[in-house]
Amino acid sequence: MEETLIWKLEAKAKEIRRYIILMTAAAGSGHPGGSLSATDIVTALYFGVMRLDPKRPDDPDRDRFVLSKGHAAPLLYAALALRGFFPEQELITLRKLGSRLQGHPDMRKLPGVEMSTGSLGQGLSAANGMALAARLDGRDYRVYVLLGDGECQEGQVWEAAMAAAHYRLDNVTAFLDYNGLQIDGPVEEVMSLGAVADKWRAFGWNVIEIDGHNFREILGAVAAAKETKGKPTMVIARTVKGKGVSFMENQVDWHGTAPKADQASRALEELEG
Repeated sequence: MEETLIWKLEAKAKEIRRYIILMTAAAGSGHPGGSLSATDIVTALYFGVMRLDPKRPDDPDRDRFVLSKGHAAPLLYAALALRGFFPEQELITLRKLGSRLQGHPDMRKLPGVEMSTGSLGQGLSAANGMALAARLDGRDYRVYVLLGDGECQEGQVWEAAMAAAHYRLDNVTAFLDYNGLQIDGPVEEVMSLGAVADKWRAFGWNVIEIDGHNFREILGAVAAAKETKGKPTMVIARTVKGKGVSFMENQVDWHGTAPKADQASRALEELEG
């Protein structure tokens, strides 16, 4: 059963990466690097973990996902479309005038988007609110949130970290897409996060460190988080910026640069191979 699930997730991740390239190339703008680095995490959540019904996007018992690093919108849109929330054909309208697929997710326009994000640092606070609402409403849904490593230079992240631990929000699982690069360069040079795992532990979180491209480790971390009581879980996922496309991998220039037609062709050829 596990092998079948892993195979399914690998196939979905390849589809999502393919769409990220197609979408950003067609738009001529967007953020492929950080979308590709977090693809395996989001694939595991949407196709192997979360309780969702695309026909009932407002189901009060659904699990929630907050894309705190909202610039990785191409990744979220591809996952939602492949999960059935809206037609796949619409993906090619990314960033086009009048499209529902804006440069950052808008919860008012697209089913499946739980929070309008893009102002970095705010997503964990929103996830905490959803988790507290579950407690107040007596519901058992879980809240997942994806943060960027550069995003963790924002002070609000740490206020939210403190609040989640204080309120013992064990229905919150956060993933840190730790690819080591942000728009201005290496995270360590722009503003080092230092001993980031120790920081989250000091704030009262259960911390798990994984390879963010290993589905078994991702699923194992989610399972461990579900078993953890009385504290939220932070999964620090070591990832590769631009994962899956050789000439994009570990290259900071691809943070917010869309591939041109010839580059997109090369990328798609690699992904198909």
